[in-house]
Amino acid sequence: MDPILTGIAGFVCILVFAAFGVPIGIALGTTAVAGLWLAVGPKMALITLKTLPYALSASYDLVVVPMFILMGMVASSTGVVSDLYDLMNRWLSRFRGSLLMVCTAASAVFGAVSGSTVVNATVFTRIALPEMVRHGYKPGVGAAAIGASGTLATLIPPSITFVIYAVITGESVGKLLLAGILPGILTTVVYLLGIAVCVRLFKDWAPEPTARYSWKEKFASIHRLWPIMALFTLVVGGIYTGLTPPSAAGGVGAVGAILIAAIQGRLSPATLWTCLKQTIEITGVLFVIVVGGMLFSRFLTAVDFISALVALIEQIDFGKYVFLFMVVLLYLFLGMFMDTLSILVVTIPLLAPIVESLGINTILFAVIIVKLLEIAAVSPPVGINLFAVLAATDQQITLGELYRGVFPFIVFDLIAITLIIIFPMLATWLPDSM
Repeated sequence: MDPILTGIAGFVCILVFAAFGVPIGIALGTTAVAGLWLAVGPKMALITLKTLPYALSASYDLVVVPMFILMGMVASSTGVVSDLYDLMNRWLSRFRGSLLMVCTAASAVFGAVSGSTVVNATVFTRIALPEMVRHGYKPGVGAAAIGASGTLATLIPPSITFVIYAVITGESVGKLLLAGILPGILTTVVYLLGIAVCVRLFKDWAPEPTARYSWKEKFASIHRLWPIMALFTLVVGGIYTGLTPPSAAGGVGAVGAILIAAIQGRLSPATLWTCLKQTIEITGVLFVIVVGGMLFSRFLTAVDFISALVALIEQIDFGKYVFLFMVVLLYLFLGMFMDTLSILVVTIPLLAPIVESLGINTILFAVIIVKLLEIAAVSPPVGINLFAVLAATDQQITLGELYRGVFPFIVFDLIAITLIIIFPMLATWLPDSM
C-alpha cells in the first residue's frame, strides 16, 4: 500500500477514536500498535510497545517535566500570584485598561516559574476577573485576556512544551528553553501595545483609570518579585552558565520553590501534599499522550510515510516561507479541534525532517511551533485555556462572550509570529550564545 495513503489511514483512525471520546493518548497508541502489527508483524509491534514507553519514561530530558510542574504548583499555591498581581497593578494602574495589562504582565512573569498555561489561566481568573468585573471591564474581554496571557507560560522558560519538543526531535533542551525568552518578552509587549490600542478603539472594553499609586508605594512593592526572580535565576541562569544541566534544572527549581515558600512561612504539609498529588496527576496524563505520540511516530516511520512525505515536499519545491505559511494555516486549523500536546506529538515527527530538508533553522522553527500552540490553546471551540478560564469563572461569563473576546489576542499572536519570522535572531541569539 502507498506510504502516504497508509499514513492518512492512521490519522483517520485517530479521528474516529477521538469522535467516540477515546482519550487522545490511548487513540494514538492503539492506532500505532495496530498499524505496526499489520506493517511489520506482531513480534516487532509488541517489542516496540514493550521497550518504547520504558525508554521514554527513563529519559533524563523528561525528568524535568514533573519538576517544573511541581515548581509551578508550589508557587501558585503559596501566594506568589497575589503578590505579583498587586505589584503589577501598582505600576500599571495609570493606564486605561490597566487591569488587562496587569494580568498580561503578571502572567508573563509567573510563566517564568509555572510552565503550565492551564495553571496560569486558572489562578489568574480567580484573582483578576472579579476585580475586572467590579471595575466595569467587559467580562468577555477580561476573561479572554486572562486565557491568552496564560499561554505565555508555554513560551517563557521553564516551558514543558519545549522539553517535550526536544525529546521528540532530539534538540537541546537547554537551547530551546533559552530560545523562548526573547519571543516571550516580544509577545508580552505586543499584547500590552495591542491592549492599549484596543481600549481606545473600543470604549466598552475598559473604563478610564481611577486608581493612582505614589512612587513610594510602587517601589515598596518591588520586594514581592524576589521569589520569582530567584527561581528564574536558579533555573535559567544555571542552564545559560552551564552550572546546571537542563536535566537537573527542574529539580533545582522545585527544591528552590519549596525552600522559598517554607522560608516565607506559606507552605504547610497539607499544601505540599496537594501540590505533589496534582503534579503526579498532570504528569501521568502528559506521559500517556507523549508515549502514544511517539508510538504513532514509529508507525509512520515503519510504513515510510515520513520519508515519502519529505520526498513529495522536495519534489513540489516549496520555498521555506511558503512552507512556514502552510504550517501556520495547518496549526490554526488543528487548534480548533485538538489540544496543544496532541498537535505537537502528532505533527512534529512529520514536520521536523521537512524543516531540515528546507534549511530552516530548527531552533527558530521550534519557537514558531510553540507560538502556534499558544494560539491553539485559545482557539475556539476546543481551546483548553478558554475552558480553564470558564471553569474558574463560576458562570460570570458565557462561552460566546469568551470566544468573541479572544479574537484580538489571536491577532496579536499572529503579529508576534510574523515579527519572529522576519527577525529570527529573536529566537536564535540566546541559544547561539551558550
